Amino acid sequence: MAMTHEQLSQAMVAKFAAEPDPSGQADLVCSKGALGIAADRKQIKKTVKRLRSVHGYRFLVINRGDLFAANPATIGTKIGILDHNGALLKAADVPRR
Repeated sequence: MAMTHEQLSQAMVAKFAAEPDPSGQADLVCSKGALGIAADRKQIKKTVKRLRSVHGYRFLVINRGDLFAANPATIGTKIGILDHNGALLKAADVPRR
């Protein structure tokens, strides 16, 4: 069963000791970088667009079943993908300036 935005956020807080992003650009920040939460396919493109302006490592957090929708949206962005358990589905890279 797919997790809601709130459930995905809580899972990342528990897994990575993530905190709300004070800048508001991402949903959460942690030692790995900035995390954008997309609980369903309709939120993926909007979340990727928001993460593009964040410097450093950026990750899209999704329900594993949305991987085939999320992967094309992140191609060429250097944004990584994490599932609801915090497992790395696609590695992130630091964007060039």
